[in-house]
Amino acid sequence: MIKVLRGNPTPEELAAAVAVVQARAAAAAAAAPGGPDQGEEWSDPASLVPRRIPHPGPRAWRTSFWPR
Repeated sequence: MIKVLRGNPTPEELAAAVAVVQARAAAAAAAAPGGPDQGEEWSDPASLVPRRIPHPGPRAWRTSFWPR
């Protein structure tokens, strides 16, 4: 969503600004190796946890005390 904070742009000016923003977003997504939602595995903070943390659910309290 784009919100104009000051001024009164014409529809053509607003369309041009939206086109630039969409083009930059598409170029950034295409340049990202492995897709936009995949990060580097070495920087994942979960890799520092010594064991898996249980996910919330009906029996999560039981798995929180399992031996390593």
